Amino acid sequence: MQIFSCDHCGHPVFFENVQCLQCGSALAFVPERMAVTAIEPVPDAAPTDPQTPPAEPLWQPRGAGEGAAQRYRLCQNQTRYQACNFTVAADDPNPLCMSCRQTRILPDLSVPENVPRWIRIETAKRRLLYTLLRLGLADPQAKEGPVYQFMADLPGQAPVMTGHAAGVITLNVAEADDDERVRRRVQLFEPYRTLLGHLRHESGHYYWDQLVRDHPQRLADFRALFGDESQDYMQALQAHYAAGDGRPDWRPSFVSAYAAAHPWEDWAETWAHYLHMVDLLETAASYRTRIVLPSAEGAQPSRPADPFQDGRSSFDEWIAQWVPVTLLLNSLNRSLGQDDAYPFALSEEALRKLRFVHDVIAQAGAPVPSDAPAEPTPA
Repeated sequence: MQIFSCDHCGHPVFFENVQCLQCGSALAFVPERMAVTAIEPVPDAAPTDPQTPPAEPLWQPRGAGEGAAQRYRLCQNQTRYQACNFTVAADDPNPLCMSCRQTRILPDLSVPENVPRWIRIETAKRRLLYTLLRLGLADPQAKEGPVYQFMADLPGQAPVMTGHAAGVITLNVAEADDDERVRRRVQLFEPYRTLLGHLRHESGHYYWDQLVRDHPQRLADFRALFGDESQDYMQALQAHYAAGDGRPDWRPSFVSAYAAAHPWEDWAETWAHYLHMVDLLETAASYRTRIVLPSAEGAQPSRPADPFQDGRSSFDEWIAQWVPVTLLLNSLNRSLGQDDAYPFALSEEALRKLRFVHDVIAQAGAPVPSDAPAEPTPA
C-alpha cells in the first residue's frame, strides 16, 4: 500500500505505526479519512466527578483545537492489548473498530502465545481490509462483508482447518508462527505462504459468492475460463494432495499449483494474486519508483502508476508495470540473501484470468477516496 506521512511534521510513517519517530505524535489510522493521522487527546474542560467512572478518552486530529468536529476513540483492542491502531468514531457505540468487529471468535487469550499470534493475524487482516476498501468492495460502515474466526488446535479435537464457508473465514492461529508456516509451506510444495496471502485467498472465496455465483452471465464467463465449479470439490482436493506437488502441467494455465486443484481454488488463488498486484503497485507508485531495465534496444524506463489514481490505469498498463517492479523486488531480496519475494511467472492463460478478476471488481466496486497524500511530504 501507499506510504503515509505524519500530518503534523511530514515524516514518512507506515500503516501500522502508532507514534511518529520524528515528532513523537500519537498516530492512528482513521477509516473515515483512509489515512494515518496524528492525534491528540480532546481537551477535557468539564470537571471530573469522583463518584463517576472516567469516560473513555476521546482523541482528535492534532492541532485541531477546542471544538474540533472530528473526534475518535481508540479501538478497544488497542487500549486493552495494544493490538490495533484503528480509530472508532466518537458517536459509534461499538467499542471495536470496523476491522476488529469482524472477528467473531478468538483463540484463548489466557494462553500467552495466542496473544502475539492473534495480533499478527489482525495486522494482516487490516491490510486486507484497506485494499478491499480502496477497491470499493468493503462496506465502510462494516455492516457487510466476511466475518472471521481465529482458532487454535485443542487436545482431543479435530485440527482447525483454514478456509471459508458461508461468509465465515477461519484461520488456524498456528499460521502466525513463522516456523510452523514454513514447515507447512515446504510440506505442501508451496513457493509462497503468508498470513496476508491466506486472508486474501479466503476473501476470494467470499467474493466469488458475492460477485459471481448469483450472476448468470458472470458465472457463464467464469466457467468458460476457470472450468465448471460443480465438480466434486473434496474429491478434487484429495487428488491434488495425493499428487504431492500438484499437477505437472499447471504452469501454462494457472497462477499456482494449488489453483489447478479446482475452479474455486483457481479463482481464489487468482483473486489473491490480483490483490498482491494492487498492493505492490500502489507501494511502488507511492515511492515514485522509476525503474530502468537494460535491454538490447537500450534503457526502458518504467514508472508504476497508482492503481487508485491516475485515472485507474488499464489492466494492460498494470501488467507492463508489474514485470519491472517484480524484477526489482526479487533483485533486492537476493541482494540480502533472501529468496524471491515474488516466486511466480504469469502465463498468458493466468493473465486472462487476472483480467477477468479485474473486470469483475471494476464492475462491482468504486474506489474509496483517501485524503492521505499520495507521496510523502518532506519534513
